[in-house]
Parts: sequence; C-alpha cells; structure tokens
Amino acid sequence: MVTHVKGEKSYLFETIDMKVQRVCRFCVYLLGKYGQKKIREIQEREAAEYIAQARRQYHFESNQRTCNMTVLSMLPTLRDALMHQLNSESLTSLLKNRPANKLEIWEDLKIISFTRSIVAVYSTCMLVVLLRVQLNIIGGYIYLDNAAVCKNDTTPLAPPEVQQQYLSSIQHLLGDGLTELITVVKQAVHKVFGSVSLKQTLSLLELEQKLKDIRKVVECKESDKITSYYPLCHYLMPDEENPLASQACGLTERDTATIKLLNETRDMLESPDFVTVLSTCLNRGFSRLLDNVAEFFRPTEQDLCQNGSVNSLCSVSLPLAKIIPIINGQIHSVCSETPSHFVQDLLMMEQVKDFAANVYEAFSTPQQLEK
Repeated sequence: MVTHVKGEKSYLFETIDMKVQRVCRFCVYLLGKYGQKKIREIQEREAAEYIAQARRQYHFESNQRTCNMTVLSMLPTLRDALMHQLNSESLTSLLKNRPANKLEIWEDLKIISFTRSIVAVYSTCMLVVLLRVQLNIIGGYIYLDNAAVCKNDTTPLAPPEVQQQYLSSIQHLLGDGLTELITVVKQAVHKVFGSVSLKQTLSLLELEQKLKDIRKVVECKESDKITSYYPLCHYLMPDEENPLASQACGLTERDTATIKLLNETRDMLESPDFVTVLSTCLNRGFSRLLDNVAEFFRPTEQDLCQNGSVNSLCSVSLPLAKIIPIINGQIHSVCSETPSHFVQDLLMMEQVKDFAANVYEAFSTPQQLEK
C-alpha cells in the first residue's frame, strides 16, 4: 500500500515536471519570438532612420548648391545697384575732358571709388551669409513638408506663396539696406581719406590700416576686438518696428507663417554664431581685396636693385592718385557672377558650411521646432 502511494507521487511529480518543462520551452519559444520581433523592429527602425538621414543629407547638399547658384545669380543685380548709386564712370569721363574743376572731381572720385569697393565687400559677404540662413531655414521646412512628418496637421509649413513672400525680403539688402550702408561707409571713407592728398604715397600696409580704420567706424567698434555685428544686421533686415509690408512684398498681418519665418531669421541674425561667421567672412573678404590690390604693388627692377630684396612689397608705395583706379576696378572682381577667387573663398569657407548645417539641422528636425 505504501509502495503504491509512492509510485503515484512519483508519477505525479514526473507529470508536473514534464508540464513545467513544456511551459518553460513554450516561454523560451515566446521569448525567442519576442526577441526576434524586437530585433527586427530595431533593425527596421535603424534602417528607416538611416534612409531618412541619407535623404535629409542629400536634400541638404542639394540645398547648398542652390544657395551657391542663388548667390552667383544675384551678384550682377548687386553690382549694378552699386554702380548706379556710386557712378565713378561718369567722373572718369569728365576727367578725360580736362575740366577746370579737375581737382574737385578727383576728390569725389577718391571717395566714391573706396566707398564702392568697400561696400561691395560688405554687401557680398552679407548676401552670402544671409542667403545661407534664409535658404536653410526654408529648406528645413520644405524637408519636413516632403517627409510628411506633420501627421496631425495637413497644412504645409512652407507653401509656395509663403516661400515667395519670405525670400522676397532679400530685396531689403539690395534696396534700402544697401543705400543706408553706402551712406555709412561713405561717411567713414570721408573721415579716413578726406584729408589724404592725392599725391601722398601709401604702402600696402598703410592702405591695409586705412581699411581697418574704416571698418572700425562702420562696425561701431571702439577697439580691435570684434564684439558685435548688430549694426550690420540692420542692413540685412528692417527693424521690427517697420511695417510688415516693407519686409516682404505684399505681406499683411494675416500672413502669420511668413511673419514667423522672418522673426526666426531675425533671431538667427542676432545670434553669436551669425556674428562669428559674418566676422570671418568680412575678414576673408577684405584680405582677398588686399591680395588683389597687392598685384599692383609689385616692385620694379629698379626697386629690387635699390632694396636688394625680392620680398619688398612693404617698401613699395604708390601715390593715392594711382591707387584710386586700382580700388575703383575691384567691384568687378568682388561682385562677379562667374566664380572668382573672392566669391569662391566665401562660398567654400568651412565656417559658412558648418553654420549652414547647423541652421538646416535646427529647422529640419521636428523636435527642435517644438522647443
């Protein structure tokens, strides 16, 4: 009887053990399936993220090519506006007729020539950086629209009419902003060059210092340390107090999407990153301008014999009257629609590229826009 009971218990334990094993195997099977499913989900998510990142990178690179082409296409308009407002050609034509007020015309030509080339450097640098900001902000919104990330809102972030209104605000730089910039630069040129005689000789180093003095006046810097470019932002976009209609063609109070884009752009223009990039572009631009002018300060054979040094650029000086035509002609190099060294330098600068990438990243990521 005892043996029979023990046998039943043993059978019961074996049955329970088998059931437990089956349950364990089933759990292992379920866990395996679940694990496979999770791995597959992770792989699919990673693949989707990789594809999305690759698509976004392609769109970004395409957007930068558009930026470059847009800059080049707008340079002739900028150059024509400068040559119209600062018409040195009419003065040189007058000088050919040997007028009685020859000295007065030369003085006017001095101021206009330097003003024109200096404004050309400023406005070209501004155009490059401003278009980088605008086209990467709008490019980020277009990417989000194309990727259909706004599932809860079928309204596009940047419909074509908004894009057109927003991008038309660049006309401020080519219009009122440029006119104001010309006025300020002309006053600075008067201050620095007004008392300099046409017969006075200047070396390249002395000319460089004169340009630095003009920059200090224009950029409202009281020391050599660059602290702020907010005064220059005024030439890029109108003040917030100005009527909205002056910021973009046909803009009204109802155009909230365009107003939002303009406000975001203004915030970007007042950021430390923008200050740094514009500063770097201006330094490169004025350095390239001096490089172009330096070609005319090459020592003659007589200079080499007298100084006994091949590297005697610092010792070469030219009368201001000879420097004026050199400076006057620089606008054709600075504002050239064909990729000149000046424009190529600005477009290919790493700081400009990195800044553009940061702007695009900020406006093509939904999480960033929600902040």
